[in-house]
Amino acid sequence: MNALSQDQSQDQVSPTLMDIVLQNGLRPLMLAGRKLLPIVQGGMGVGVSAHRLAGSVAAEGGVGTIASVDLCHHHPDLLERTASLPVAHESKAIIDAANLEALSREIRMARERSNGLGLLAVNVMRAVNEYAASVRKALECGIDAIVVGAGLPLDLPELAIDHPNVLLIPILSDVRGIQVVVKKWQRKGRLPGAIVIEHPRYAGGHLGATRIADIHDPRFNFENVIPAARAFFRDLGIESQVPLIAAGGIRTHADIARLQSMGAAAVQLGTPFAVTEECDAHPEFKRVLATATDEDMVEFVSVAGLPARAVASIWMMKYLGVEQKLKAIAHSKSRCTKKFDCLAQCGLRDGLADWGQFCIDNQLAAALRGDIKKGLFFRGTGALPFGSAIRSVRDLMERMLTPAQPAAV
Repeated sequence: MNALSQDQSQDQVSPTLMDIVLQNGLRPLMLAGRKLLPIVQGGMGVGVSAHRLAGSVAAEGGVGTIASVDLCHHHPDLLERTASLPVAHESKAIIDAANLEALSREIRMARERSNGLGLLAVNVMRAVNEYAASVRKALECGIDAIVVGAGLPLDLPELAIDHPNVLLIPILSDVRGIQVVVKKWQRKGRLPGAIVIEHPRYAGGHLGATRIADIHDPRFNFENVIPAARAFFRDLGIESQVPLIAAGGIRTHADIARLQSMGAAAVQLGTPFAVTEECDAHPEFKRVLATATDEDMVEFVSVAGLPARAVASIWMMKYLGVEQKLKAIAHSKSRCTKKFDCLAQCGLRDGLADWGQFCIDNQLAAALRGDIKKGLFFRGTGALPFGSAIRSVRDLMERMLTPAQPAAV
């Protein structure tokens, strides 16, 4: 089914939560004729945001997002099908097909869990080798929106040409990136359904800056990007057609109100959703993220060559201790030990000495299953809405939509 048909009911939110939005001075997010909560759940891989989390967020009237990368970890039969394959070229097609089957299953289960409410998206990293195949599979499965980060998705309109009602949403960090994507897409007859503006200073995971030194560049500040983007849209006559969604370090109702006052339509949260009861990761994964502080964070160059932010875990600190030695001996490997090319370019596999020298799939999969000794735990900055407590998606939504109560005198 096409979940974006225009004859659907516009109100996609629990009346109680929508009342909270309106009573507390916030604006609903309007996407494809739907009235939604102004909260988007960011995509988090490997397997952190799958059907349980995305479906639960959508069921409350928000935008729930499945991260497409390596979802086989949630499907024992698919893991068994691929576990004994040799390190050979022929294995790649089998593993890639299994991951696409896992994506199809996750979309179907998220749709069932959402009860027809909210909106469901799939996040696909532009940097992964199977980017196009993942986009096509999500479209075939009737997803509402495709969100793409970790690179400029200039070819996304072509990939979705047969799905004109699906929202195409790039993740960008500065005005220049927004201008490049919008102009290219306009020439192809498509506008973004929305744009996520992710601030590298606050977000977790891969960051939208070229170098670590650029993370604090003021060109990324919401105060600069949001007004400039809206002015650019006005010049093109499309200001009302492309909602802006701010992402990175957003933790309170006051943050949402401030960003909406600048011209953002909604906000995107990653880490606060990663520590909810419904998150698809292991409880130990949630504990690590919930108890980490900004002092426990490190910034480093990932295996994809992008700056990244993560918890200073046991594995992370061991890796950083030997990173320079590994970079000094970096060389191209003839075959990837993962049996498939998870990234189009990989610092470890391709011998790129200035990039990370580790297998990101191994480390993220370890984090997913709660392995504190081997896991790479991506996390955004800032104290979480419930501190170190693990609460439900519903509780998080209510907390984010409600102003903080003044302290008792």
